[in-house]
Amino acid sequence: MNDTLHESGPAADANEPRLIAETGVAARVAAVVEPVLEGMGFRLVRVKISAMAGCTVQIMAERPDGSMSIEDCEEVSRALSPVLDVADPIDRAYRLEISSPGIDRPLARRSDFERYAGHVAKIEMAMLVAGRKRFRGVLLGTEGENARLRREEAAPGEEADVLLRIQDMAEARLVLTDALIAESLRRGKLAQRELLAQDTDGNEDEDAAEPAPPAKNGRQTRNGNHHERQPKKRPARSTQEET
Repeated sequence: MNDTLHESGPAADANEPRLIAETGVAARVAAVVEPVLEGMGFRLVRVKISAMAGCTVQIMAERPDGSMSIEDCEEVSRALSPVLDVADPIDRAYRLEISSPGIDRPLARRSDFERYAGHVAKIEMAMLVAGRKRFRGVLLGTEGENARLRREEAAPGEEADVLLRIQDMAEARLVLTDALIAESLRRGKLAQRELLAQDTDGNEDEDAAEPAPPAKNGRQTRNGNHHERQPKKRPARSTQEET
């Protein structure tokens, strides 16, 4: 089953750049995996390195229409694993996790802020804006290189709307609300009906195929679809002795 929170539209562009990106080691991993993902028809959303299970490298990706099934996660994992082995951007053993963005997803591209206008988001800026770094409120779309946010915590008499430059954001993500969940369910049902209609048109004389069982290492959660690989040892480096 696809993670069908997002729906495609004019803003969906496979080559649209991320405006909120990683730093440090995560940025090195992103530089390695992003071209591979693009070649496979996926878009990188985020790379996160955590101390979970010793060291976990989470690579969050999606198709341009926002979908990302467990099977997609497996495909990406198989493609990225040898590439990361060769590039060796991590200096220790790690667990590789491929996941979809999920419902309360990170926002990374300009189109994300347009697509989720009307929903609540939390934003942390890399620098102070009007004396603060953290903002929470309803997204109102974009204006040029900025996202417009209607702040929930605005004091009486204080301007509620604020423009935040997307490239100056350290992190931005949706807040899990009843409205966001309801929209996710609505779009999921719509996607299922479309798939059913396609199957009916293409297989009128064939029995409906049984759904495939979940992958051994795949799972579906509130945060999307995941596929994990066992901890990976760093590839041995070749050395040449001096004579």
